[in-house]
Parts: sequence; structure tokens; C-alpha cells
Amino acid sequence: MAANEFIIRQISVFSENRPGRLAAIAHALEEERVNIFAFSIAEASGFGVVRALVDQPDRAHARLTQDGFNVAFTDVIAVRMRDEPGGLYEVARLLGEAGINIEYSYAYSGPAGAVLILRVDRPEEAIAKIRGAGKELISSAAFT
Repeated sequence: MAANEFIIRQISVFSENRPGRLAAIAHALEEERVNIFAFSIAEASGFGVVRALVDQPDRAHARLTQDGFNVAFTDVIAVRMRDEPGGLYEVARLLGEAGINIEYSYAYSGPAGAVLILRVDRPEEAIAKIRGAGKELISSAAFT
């Protein structure tokens, strides 16, 4: 597989940090029948950023933009990691030793194992390092 097959388009939704905003985002995605695989929320100075992996990013972007949200696409990668102590350390150490900066990350864990979503400064190099170390990346096709 080529490196770009592991680049996943995440939607980032910027909104005021006030009651009901997450519900409005979730409701819009429900109405569009867009499934959310994973998401995180970060807050800064009265504004929030909802980052999400969804099965139909273009549809989500169009609807949320139509509803007045500021929405952007961000490239991330998804790494399957051991769901036990040290799993995160293995991935973080590998990238740190390669001089690749992790700008932010979030994770989810389920029956199929743990997955770490990463925004890095050099995704192609991160993909090569992760694959070279025998770690499993999740293809962008898994999120469609």
C-alpha cells in the first residue's frame, strides 16, 4: 500500500463553547446519516474544536458548513496499538526518536483493539517509520 492510503481526512468543527453546540453537530450528522467513528473535543478561550472521524467526511463538511459551523479537513493517521500498558509508549517513542512531532492525538478502544489517531508534522515519514517497525496502520478505506 502507498503511504497516502493511510492518510485519513478528519473533520474539525470550530464552535463557541456553549450548551447545545455538540448536540447541534451530532443532530446534523444524524440527519445526514453520517456515522461518527471517533471524536474528541478541545477547548480554548471560549471556543471548542470537535475533531471527528466519520464515514462520509464530504457530506458532514457540507451539512455543518450549511448550518453555519466553521469546518476544515485535517490529515491524520490511525495506528493499531497494544491495548495494555506500554502500547502508547511504543508508538510515541518510535515517532519521537525519528524527530516526528505529534501535534495532537486521541484514541479509542473496542473489541477489535486500541487505535491511536495522530496528527503529526510529517505524516509520510511517520507512516514509513510505523510500518518499518512492524506496526499496523489502518487504511483510510476503513473510515468510509
